[in-house]
Amino acid sequence: MKILSLICAALVSMAANAQSWPQKPVRFIVPFAPGGATDIAARMLGEKLSQMWGHSVVIENRAGAGGALGAAEAARAAPDGYTLFFPSGSVMTANQHVYAKLSYDPDRDFVAVTNVVSGPQVLVVPANSPYKTVKDLINAARADPGKLTFGHAGIGTQTHLAAENFLYQAKIDGVSVPYKGEAPALAGLVGGEINFALTNMAAAIPHVNGGRLRALGVTSLEEAPQLPGVPPIAKTLPGFENAGWFGIVAPAGTPKDVVEKIARDVRDVLAQPEVRDQFLQQGATPVGGTPAEFAQLIEEDRKRYAQIIRERNITAE
Repeated sequence: MKILSLICAALVSMAANAQSWPQKPVRFIVPFAPGGATDIAARMLGEKLSQMWGHSVVIENRAGAGGALGAAEAARAAPDGYTLFFPSGSVMTANQHVYAKLSYDPDRDFVAVTNVVSGPQVLVVPANSPYKTVKDLINAARADPGKLTFGHAGIGTQTHLAAENFLYQAKIDGVSVPYKGEAPALAGLVGGEINFALTNMAAAIPHVNGGRLRALGVTSLEEAPQLPGVPPIAKTLPGFENAGWFGIVAPAGTPKDVVEKIARDVRDVLAQPEVRDQFLQQGATPVGGTPAEFAQLIEEDRKRYAQIIRERNITAE
């Protein structure tokens, strides 16, 4: 009876801790520069969670090494729920296959909280580019192998792997040009420093709508409503599909009840019609799954990215 009473008391204490959390501002570490799709998603969600929690959600951008710098900082944080890591999928699933040495272990140092949003990428070129279609770009790459340049958020990032997957499926090659984030890569593309990019829709849409970039194709199998008239790349490369996600993980050791509360609260925010519509306008589909569902997705993507990285021989120091 005494043991049962202790167990009940512990469970009550855990529930009380979760209910009282948070009692101060929460930090989201975003491992890329401001203005990219990861940053946009984190800020949109953080604003709503701030209102729900009654405490600020502070976005801290820690760009570099394909997201590894931000990941290492988040891994060292106290496991109390007040520092959360908001990566794109590649940081948790691809970096360990790309970098010979990492200052963090995606599996050991973090616990899954929830997948926030997922969505396709879009193939974009400068507005004055001679390439009007996906076929134009592929033909140019085949005519002059290794000449076309493509930009991305860093070696092994989601935007890099999307482009490498496209090159692999199209049986063409190009010169990889890494930037310190998706927004700088798009700025480089607008400025004519590179020929193309396969970038997340949330970051590209303002440039496409503003006439600075031309969208050639989307990586979903169907046309994206946010970019009417832009065909799926699969129209040219049958079966081609690529998608990315942005989610929340916490330092290993974060109390399970706090992890579950964060996941529930994110799910409640994403269920709000205005929030859902806001994300959909950015080309991202709200998810809000459970920690267990998110952990399974991470594991599946690790296997998928390992194959792409091996086939394309992608490495970084």
